[in-house]
Amino acid sequence: MTLPAETETRSAPAAASGGPGAAARARAARLERRLGVPRTGGPAGRCAAGTRHLPPTGIEALLAEEGIAGEFVPAEHGGRLVRADLLARVLRPVFRHDAALGRDLTSLLAAGAVWAAGDPWQRHDVARLLLTGGRIAVVHRGPVRAGAPPHGEITARRVPGGYRLDGRAPVTGGALPAGLHLVHARTGAPDGPGGHSVLLVDPAGRNAGTIRRLPGARGDALEFRDRFVPRGALVGREGDGVVLALRALQVEHAVLCAGLTAAGDAALHHAVRTATAGSPGRIAPRRHRPLAGVFADLLACRAVTTAALRALSLLPSAAHLLAAAVRYVVPGLLRPGLEELVTVLGAHAHGADGPGHGAPGGLTRALSAAESGHTGAAACRSVLVAHLRNLAERSWFTEPEPPPALFAPGAGLPPLDHAALAVAGGGDFMAACLVGCARRLAAPGAAGGRTAVLAELLVAELRALATRCRRLPATVSTPAALVLADRYGLLVCAAAVLRAREAQDGAGPFPADPAWAELALSRIVERLGLPVPGPPDDVRERLVEELLHRHRDDGGLPDAAATAP
Repeated sequence: MTLPAETETRSAPAAASGGPGAAARARAARLERRLGVPRTGGPAGRCAAGTRHLPPTGIEALLAEEGIAGEFVPAEHGGRLVRADLLARVLRPVFRHDAALGRDLTSLLAAGAVWAAGDPWQRHDVARLLLTGGRIAVVHRGPVRAGAPPHGEITARRVPGGYRLDGRAPVTGGALPAGLHLVHARTGAPDGPGGHSVLLVDPAGRNAGTIRRLPGARGDALEFRDRFVPRGALVGREGDGVVLALRALQVEHAVLCAGLTAAGDAALHHAVRTATAGSPGRIAPRRHRPLAGVFADLLACRAVTTAALRALSLLPSAAHLLAAAVRYVVPGLLRPGLEELVTVLGAHAHGADGPGHGAPGGLTRALSAAESGHTGAAACRSVLVAHLRNLAERSWFTEPEPPPALFAPGAGLPPLDHAALAVAGGGDFMAACLVGCARRLAAPGAAGGRTAVLAELLVAELRALATRCRRLPATVSTPAALVLADRYGLLVCAAAVLRAREAQDGAGPFPADPAWAELALSRIVERLGLPVPGPPDDVRERLVEELLHRHRDDGGLPDAAATAP
């Protein structure tokens, strides 16, 4: 094997002006056209939305033709990955069309272990594979249950010249054959801190032993039997597996939740289209509350996922906690909204042609998958629980706010550096945002109105949460701690809403309108069970008006691509 001076790539050059952001927008627009997700108005565009049903293999072939895997390869290795927020922008059309496929694509982010710690040969091999249309299958440990061994695990025992792999474990990476396997295998003691390592395995290599793919009702698995891999397959150092996985998962969590939010946008569009059928430009008053409420939840999800995506570049030493919070709270916000949409849609919940693009059913299935597994909602909730006491004692009400670029629309950011992503420490800059926004809204002459009242309630909740978290045991998770993690996740989301609203530059009338933030915060406060009257009717009416405007003038997609709301 030779290492060329330049990796051959399929990536297109950045747009002539506007840098990587403009190039990402152009690629997203092309995908929208090819997948049948319209951006322009007109009867043809509106009719096309939700009616193009490509089979999964057909969609994967289309994405391969577009070189979608190149989006997951850093630009320095010949691909198009510059920042996580720009990757999420490109993947939005995929999630709108097929949320489950979009979720499956995010498994390619596991290659972040190679970008973070792989040697030059490994990086070259992964980049070349993805840039020429190949795929990577990720083999990870099965779900861990209390008091039981992992449900599926690969062991790697040292032998002269390398390792021998045995066992079976879940695999992700799509239906197409994989050119490389990124295997998380046990190389040490079961309970040791360095018990896992990452190995890059070539399934076509002529080595001893076998690799078999085993189909299953809950997902496929790979089985290794006495499979030899050379020492050079080890990514990073032996025992680095957990740290490398946690680095890659930060990016995967944020991108996945941004995609699920985009799929929620499509489901909301489906509901608006149904609600206006037969009466263009008008929605029955009885549907205002659920539609406006779901819209507000989606805007809150967009605000917090955008913060997480941008923090990966701007604050890599502290982004891990926000990524875990987003992974936990976003599916929890989306699912009740989908239930509300089903109530609005009734018999139209699956669309005229079955459960296709835009219908809530597909997103519900993707959410179910996203909430399960070894990196699902429960695992991320556990991450939050582990940090609560330390945050209450050392971070909340003392940490400074993050740089303005974290929320400023269009502000430049450093490139994503996988190796710089920390997996512990760093404090909680989102709590600092909540406190800072509340203080500015309450300042003389600020005209904070009802938003200021809600912000102050939320800060009081953070104080109460801090008192309760300081009483938590240092090492043992309790049912009370799980409840506190739930409340903390909602406060993180509220902080993102407040800061995103504050950062609007006046480029559009709706982002600068306090109505969307007021309704989003009201729904968060309601979920927290805090005593506060509901928002006035004119707040909901403003969001319904915006929904109708987007449905009419932007091809029916209720998604503000340029800003958080």
